[in-house]
Amino acid sequence: MSTENSSSQPDERQMKKLRKSASRLYAVQALFQMEHSSQSVDQVRAEFLNFRFGAEIEEGTELLDGDINLFRSLLEEAVNWQAKIDQMTDRALVAKWPIARIDPTLRALFRAAGSELIAHETPPKVVIVEFVEIAKAFYPEGREPKFVNAVLDHMAREAKPEAF
Repeated sequence: MSTENSSSQPDERQMKKLRKSASRLYAVQALFQMEHSSQSVDQVRAEFLNFRFGAEIEEGTELLDGDINLFRSLLEEAVNWQAKIDQMTDRALVAKWPIARIDPTLRALFRAAGSELIAHETPPKVVIVEFVEIAKAFYPEGREPKFVNAVLDHMAREAKPEAF
């Protein structure tokens, strides 16, 4: 009798989901990097695809390969639709807190999530759950994940009211 649990290795469906989750995280990181380094979308995209996807961060520890097409799309759409996404985000924020005043990591997160809400067929609830998980990774002890949930819920209802 084997003591190895067959569910310890993700199946193909689970791996596809993990790759998509990784791509969302990479998109947030790339958008953050673009804002802080003044690098172009082409430069940042190339860096992530060449050096971050599947990179070894410590001996024996590799970063998960992402879904390259999703990563590219989220990044491109966030740049192409930035004004619209920022306006949606502003409407979801309290009037005293325009998007320019919020944390740059959250700004990158809202732009990546907004691009998925606007340009993809992903169900809004999936987008919200995925990006709240990313917020938890960046802010494990803070209130930011709840804030992200509320803002994304508002943005999703605006972007895809038929889903609610």
